[in-house]
Amino acid sequence: MKNVARIVIALVCMLVGAAAALAQQKDEVGCKDHPMFTRMPGYWIYKCVDKQFDAHAFVTGTGKTETVEGRKATWTYYPQAKATEKPSELQIKRNFEAAIQKAGGKIVGADKGRETFTLIADGKEIWVEVWAEFTGKYGFTIVEKKAMAQDIVATAEVFSKDIRSTGHAAIYGIYFDSGKSVVKPESDAALTEIAKLLIGDPGLKINVVGHTDNVGQMDYNMKLSQARAEAVAQALVARHSIAAARLKGYGVSSLAPVTSNDTEEGRARNRRVELVKQ
Repeated sequence: MKNVARIVIALVCMLVGAAAALAQQKDEVGCKDHPMFTRMPGYWIYKCVDKQFDAHAFVTGTGKTETVEGRKATWTYYPQAKATEKPSELQIKRNFEAAIQKAGGKIVGADKGRETFTLIADGKEIWVEVWAEFTGKYGFTIVEKKAMAQDIVATAEVFSKDIRSTGHAAIYGIYFDSGKSVVKPESDAALTEIAKLLIGDPGLKINVVGHTDNVGQMDYNMKLSQARAEAVAQALVARHSIAAARLKGYGVSSLAPVTSNDTEEGRARNRRVELVKQ
């Protein structure tokens, strides 16, 4: 009888524990609501993932997608198990539509239970894809559109080899804010390697050539690329004591792309500085 009693007590404890678990599911460890959206009432975070740089194929219409790169966040919500009523798919989507449109966003397309929106926030282009199921589960993916930061910079030796073989070298890793010509601090690694190239070959004189993508007016981009090229030359003089007579800045806008401007990846590759031997 004592054994039976112990089993009964154990079963009761298990049932009480299960009931407590059903009473309130807790958010996944380390997760909290994304800054852009609150959650639907009675929901918990099943999963959240925030990546510094990734890509997502956003739905833009029936059978159509557009891949966007940048900082990517994915959140998934489940309804609490104790919930007696769950919102419909339409109710969840309408909530997101209202929130995004209130922030100045617009719908881009929809297909198979997913909707995509875009908006501008703090000067950044944001893409949002929302999905919802009949089970009450829902989630969203947000990409803050941007080109990948160039963490790996080619060396002075590579630049020298390129110039000897082709007469020019493409430099990735020199950064400017959109529409600006001030060289950002993140460019120091690339500038240092250019300086090493010039110090190692005292007789070398180069044209610093600025390139843009084809977004915007040609005349504007021509002036911008010129200003950026001159800013790079000035930074080499001021920060690395390179003689100004060895450097000349030119801008060519989008007249010499290395690949198609039809994709963000292509546009990112076309936005560059090149060193051309004089």
